[in-house]
Amino acid sequence: MNTQVGRIYSSIKRGAALACMMLILPFTSLAVTDFDHAYTQYDALLKDAVHYSPNKKQTRVDYQQLVIKQPTMSAVQSRFSSVTQAQFDGWSEAQQLSFLINAYNFFTLQLIVDNWSDFKLGKVDSIRDLGSLFSSPWKLNFFNMLGKKRNLDDIEHEMIRKGFKEPRIHAALVCAAVSCPPLRNDAFVADDLDEQLDSQMRLFLADNSRNEIITQGQSGKVYLSSIFKWYQEDFEKGDGGFDSLYEVLTYYIDALVQGDNDQQAQRNVIKQDDFPIMFKDYDWRLNDVANF
Repeated sequence: MNTQVGRIYSSIKRGAALACMMLILPFTSLAVTDFDHAYTQYDALLKDAVHYSPNKKQTRVDYQQLVIKQPTMSAVQSRFSSVTQAQFDGWSEAQQLSFLINAYNFFTLQLIVDNWSDFKLGKVDSIRDLGSLFSSPWKLNFFNMLGKKRNLDDIEHEMIRKGFKEPRIHAALVCAAVSCPPLRNDAFVADDLDEQLDSQMRLFLADNSRNEIITQGQSGKVYLSSIFKWYQEDFEKGDGGFDSLYEVLTYYIDALVQGDNDQQAQRNVIKQDDFPIMFKDYDWRLNDVANF
């Protein structure tokens, strides 16, 4: 009789345990799969810390503000780091690319915040100073993402450039330098990604400190950001409809001449299709508000 009671008791325990698991699993599943593709917290951080220049063509970051908001930074980092590879694989291409661009830009901000005391003390002036003789700052494995310890080069070169045929990402990824494209004050989101990438290209090319056309009578030269030199091959593969930098400049001619006094002369230079392209020196100073 005692044996029978014991079996009944064990059966009840197993049933109760199973019932508890059935109740818990939906909430566990929700916690694993529910990701905020609007990037609400990250978006709020950007709106607080990213400031536009008077001409709206450049931005700088108030890193001191991000230091003050370190608890929110930590929460955002946790959200990026908690995404699993399986979860990521189940997203649409636009969701994946938005996530990777946002992650790259956020972890770049985090790298600067983590070393902010050294910047304030004048020990370092640029993100490049955060590396070593044996490793660049873009190869520092300082964050977890998709289940592995990662670095910034992993995101840009291994995940984005190899996984997506989208040259416009070079106007969206921001490496914390003055000559970088302007960091948006909002997050990239899947529903608006194409429009956001296009506006980034236009904004980047419209800034004469980064890209400009110099006319010389009926001819002229184009001076582009070194980004177009470093990643020229990405604009020559046919991706996005571009087979050359000349095609990029033709497509975005309105942005290139925006606000300039000799717009028609500049347009005539681009129409010639054989103008020389030069590349500007890169300003690696930190894109902090102090360097506006």
